[in-house]
Order: sequence, then structure tokens, then C-alpha cells
Amino acid sequence: MEKRTRANQLDSTLASSVRKGLKDILTSMRTSREIWRLESSSMKFEKVVEDTAVELIRRAVIQLPKDVENALVKAFAEEESEAGKMQLKAILDNVRLAREVGAPMCQDTGLLVFFIKVGDRLASMSGLSNALIQAARRATLEVPLRPNAVHPITRKNTGDNTGLGIPYMDWDFIAGDFIEVAVLPKGAGSENMSSVGMLNPGEGLSGLKKFVVDTVITAGGRPCPPIIVGVGIGGTADGALKLGKKALLRPIDKRHPDPSIAKVETHLLEALNMTGIGPMGLGGKFTSLGVNVEYAYCHTASLPVGVNIQCWADRRAAARIHLDGKVEYLSGG
Repeated sequence: MEKRTRANQLDSTLASSVRKGLKDILTSMRTSREIWRLESSSMKFEKVVEDTAVELIRRAVIQLPKDVENALVKAFAEEESEAGKMQLKAILDNVRLAREVGAPMCQDTGLLVFFIKVGDRLASMSGLSNALIQAARRATLEVPLRPNAVHPITRKNTGDNTGLGIPYMDWDFIAGDFIEVAVLPKGAGSENMSSVGMLNPGEGLSGLKKFVVDTVITAGGRPCPPIIVGVGIGGTADGALKLGKKALLRPIDKRHPDPSIAKVETHLLEALNMTGIGPMGLGGKFTSLGVNVEYAYCHTASLPVGVNIQCWADRRAAARIHLDGKVEYLSGG
């Protein structure tokens, strides 16, 4: 009797171990399937990001945003300088031809700068950087783009517009189950004219305006005016320059929501167009098509100002990509 009881206990223990083992196997299989599903979903999303980024680059270098084209049309209608008017006509003809033939509007297709806003409901963002790098490589061949990325010392060209730190990516985090990607191709002629100043706070608004105007006067015709000027005020030295570049993403027909900053934008545009530099530096009323300002709070003992200049080809494009793969192309960049 005792032997039979012990045998029954052993059978029960064995059965329990088998059931637990089977349960663990089933749990592991479900976990593996879930991991595979998530990885598969992530890979599909990254492919959508890559494909969308290629299309954004294509749109940016071929189709000028409507707000910029409208400003060029207005400048052409109102420019009084014969040389300036001739340059504006050539620019507008170029814009039309680029759109019609589907070719980049400028031979300098720039370095690619991406601004990415990532929703907090995304499960992973580990593959997003690689998706944008792959997009740069593909766009170089498919659009095509001029290979511009070189080693700063050896000057060796990678041939595909990628390299250490390029394309440049700026990341921000927002609420939502989507990401927004904006691309801003930056040519060297305008980017080379960028500047940062660490002003004495006592110089105030008048010192700030003088710094921006002096930067544009020093640039002259080199950044291919009429230019768009992005101004970053506050933060740190590098932060001010980044704010200036971010400012270029905003359509030039939309003023800053802060009335005091909007007033600075208007006054700076008026001052820049009084310099007489004019289209392509040949003289005229239109040196700048727009001035956009962004700001951040700064140290009480400093007043950083970053100026980032964009040529008349203010190339930009943006899209919102949802987790389900739906893509919305955003107007105005």
C-alpha cells in the first residue's frame, strides 16, 4: 500500500513537471512569436521611414515651397533694379524648369539635415537613424544628388552623401504614435556665411540687429540672394546656431507667435532690404525674402545670437509617419 502511494506521488510530480514544462514551452513560443511580430513590424516601419525620407529629399531639391516661390514672384514684380529683375526672372525660370523636368533646382544639392520629432508611443527608435542614412544613399543615386560629404582633413568624398555625423540629425520627443521628419538640404554657399556672436547683454536689441545686418553685409552676394535668414537668440553658442537653422523650417509667410519676436523679424527684414545688396549681389531692393527668429532663455550674463543663412532656394520638405504606415506630407516644410 505504501509503495503504491509513493508511486502515485511520483506520477503526480512527474505529470506536474511535464505540465509546467509544456506551459514554459508554450509561453516561450508565444514570446518568440511576439518578439518576431514586433521586430517584423519595426522593420516594416523603418522601411516606410526610409522610403518617405527619399521622397522628402526628392521633393525638397526639386520643388520650391509655395511660400518662397510666391515671395520670389512678388520680388520680381516690385524690384526696380534692371539687373536685379533679370536675376529674379532667371531664378523663377529655373524653379519652373526644375519642376517640369523633375531635376534639382541647384547643382549644389547640399548636405542633408534632418529634424526628427519622435512620438512617445513608438516601441523602438533604434533603426530610425539607419533608415535616414540609407535614404541619403538611395537619394544620391535615385534623385540624383551631387555627392558632397567629405572628410574635413583629407577631403576624401564618400560618394553617397553620408559619413561620420552626416546626414545631420536633430532629435526631439513629442506625445503621439507617429514621427515627423523634416529635411533641409544646406548648400555650402549659404552655410559658409553662418555666424555666431556672444553679445554683451547690455548691447540689447540694437546690438542684436546690428550683428545680424553686419553678417548679411559681410556675406554680400556669396549666399545667392535674395536670402532667407534664420536667427537664433539665446541658449548657448551652439544652441543659438541650431535655433537659427530650425527657424529656416518655418514658412516665411508665417510670423512668430510671440508678438515681440514677430516685430524683430519684421524690423530685421526691413533693415536687410535697405542694404541694397539685391538679387545675386547685383544691387536692388530685395536682399532678403524673409527673416525667421527662434529663441530660448539664456544665462543672465550672455546674449548668444546665431545667424544661419539660406539662399533663395529655401529647400525643405516634411512628413508625418504613423505607426500603421500611413504617411502625411506636410505643406510648408
